[in-house]
Amino acid sequence: MKYTLEAPFDEEKIKMLKAGDTVTINGTIYTARDAAHKKMISLINEGKPLPFDIKNQIIYYVGPCPARPGEVIGSAGPTTSSRMDAYAPKLIELGLKGMIGKGLRSKEVVDAMKKYNAVYFGAIGGAGALIARSIVAQEVIAFPELGTEAIRKLTVKDFPAVVIIDSNGDDLYHVGKDKYRNADRVNCTYV
Repeated sequence: MKYTLEAPFDEEKIKMLKAGDTVTINGTIYTARDAAHKKMISLINEGKPLPFDIKNQIIYYVGPCPARPGEVIGSAGPTTSSRMDAYAPKLIELGLKGMIGKGLRSKEVVDAMKKYNAVYFGAIGGAGALIARSIVAQEVIAFPELGTEAIRKLTVKDFPAVVIIDSNGDDLYHVGKDKYRNADRVNCTYV
């Protein structure tokens, strides 16, 4: 299925998404990579508020390149998501509903997604310049000392993604491999 989502979004929208669905996202999402995640978890452990209300939000794992003159943002391709796996379960528990990145996720992240109804989207690695076109505004809101890894508030329009892991824990990476393994194969003879 193909869906257009408004971010932030609620649990009802999350429950309808299935691994393999394609989506375009409109609205507000936030950026954070591992250094920013570490700082957010430190704030939580110290009893301090996060830089933004995480409830029903999406975090895009990206450290965008600087913008060229006249552009909103530079190339903005996804970072490998497993780098955030140590931090994601706590953020999901606090209300994070979506993550965008690339690559596999740990069992702990998937378990938290199932327990608290969250979803993991994949963005196309290597398509950062194209993805940047869907970012219509950006603002650094926390940790400017981290440079490209600072937390940014992004306004996106038609941001393309694929549901990799849905709130039931179904994982497109595993489903795709299983379908391939079990597919009927045509015997080919090479001449």
